[in-house]
Amino acid sequence: MKLHAIVDSVEVAECAVAAGATVVQVRLKDAGTIARVEMGRRLRHLPAILVINDDVEAALRCGADGVHLGQTDRGAERAVAAGLLLGMSVADIEEAEEAQGIGAAYLGAGPVWATPSKTDASPPICLDGLAAICAAVRCPVVAIGGIDAGNAASCIEAGAAGVAVVRAAHDAARLRAAIDGALPTSAPS
Repeated sequence: MKLHAIVDSVEVAECAVAAGATVVQVRLKDAGTIARVEMGRRLRHLPAILVINDDVEAALRCGADGVHLGQTDRGAERAVAAGLLLGMSVADIEEAEEAQGIGAAYLGAGPVWATPSKTDASPPICLDGLAAICAAVRCPVVAIGGIDAGNAASCIEAGAAGVAVVRAAHDAARLRAAIDGALPTSAPS
């Protein structure tokens, strides 16, 4: 769970994993299920957890390890029943507790800071909001939103198990070094 590379191309995914990403999250916002399935199948060879964004059917059809759903996405119960690793986006403690109750295996909390890659994002939760979410739930929390190699460690220090990045996926090696440096030495990958 340390480093989620949120990608829209095979090339970026391969580079991110080679540099230390532990999770590849396919985000093809304007694509349909078929395109997500095809990309997921092309990424199965990577030594990382494969997650499909927003589409339980695509995750099941391509053999992904999991699916990541936003607050308005459907299918959480189906994902859990099918044995998919379920990640859910949350922006506050109430959403976090509800997602954990549904069976989320991890939470994507944010945006921690403002981000240009998601124009419809909620207002930033900042490090205090991230820390509050981390303290309120038992499942791992992955920080997202405005994260780069310069601020990733502060997310880990606030209690996050890892970070997710879109724009900084090309900088995975520096991100992974920052995360590893901030995690306790006994922390899992």
